[in-house]
Amino acid sequence: MTEPLRLKIGLSACFSHADPQRHLFTGKTLQYIEQSIAHWIMSAGALVVVVPCPTGETARGDVTLKHYAQWLDGVVLHGGADVWPGHYGEIALRPEWEGDRVRDLYDLAVIEAFEQAGKPIFGVCRGLQIINVAFGGSLYQDIETQVPGAQRHRDAESYDRNVHGIEIVPRTRLARLYPGRTLATVNSIHHQGIKELAPGFTVEAWSTPDHVPEAIRRTARHGKGYIAATQWHPEFRARADVTLDDTPILCDFLDACRRARQRSQPGFSPLHIRDRASRLLRQALLTRF
Repeated sequence: MTEPLRLKIGLSACFSHADPQRHLFTGKTLQYIEQSIAHWIMSAGALVVVVPCPTGETARGDVTLKHYAQWLDGVVLHGGADVWPGHYGEIALRPEWEGDRVRDLYDLAVIEAFEQAGKPIFGVCRGLQIINVAFGGSLYQDIETQVPGAQRHRDAESYDRNVHGIEIVPRTRLARLYPGRTLATVNSIHHQGIKELAPGFTVEAWSTPDHVPEAIRRTARHGKGYIAATQWHPEFRARADVTLDDTPILCDFLDACRRARQRSQPGFSPLHIRDRASRLLRQALLTRF
């Protein structure tokens, strides 16, 4: 009996930019992934394919992000550096919150390519933030200093063992994935978060008690393709006896990928100008700001 074709899921790359002081790969740009998120996707039998940035000073050939979006069944955008405030019309309040502009442009170009191809997109932590920015939302540059009464959303020492409560919004897709569940506990490894929600999206979970968005999803009336994201890391379950089971979230995304494989429905550019993100990325890497 022939085994069904496995889903092919793209995973966005993290960037370690060229550093002449680095002893290994001296002066070279590294594109990498964090192991846990790849293993999380693979736990359901899907194949994981890293989606490298196709442009830069060493680029050769004609492969583009569009080719990956056409070939793959969906994409996951995972965590990493802060988002540059300039992408949502602000200046950095502190130098350490400048973020990574090149990584932002790459992620925006990935979102654009997969949205145009009608393929599902799922975001984790930074992935949620850059999705929100891509579609017109904004961020808190630092939750603890900008949200009155905020709890600690990131602790460098406890890291993925740092947790807080969430409240799942009734009658949302997330609520249907966890029937009868209104409260849960998730890990918290971030200091930025959604300030203004992007048009066309709905909040599916809020942090408690400080009421910061923890899960979002595009509403059906604003687009045909599946786009959802969590602020927490479902792939990190250092406290599996405490934190929310990640399985329903992963299965929901992969089910959408299976449906899209049967009948993809091309969407529109979140930046409103077709291929604008790809052009900005190419320009940024050539000018090397």
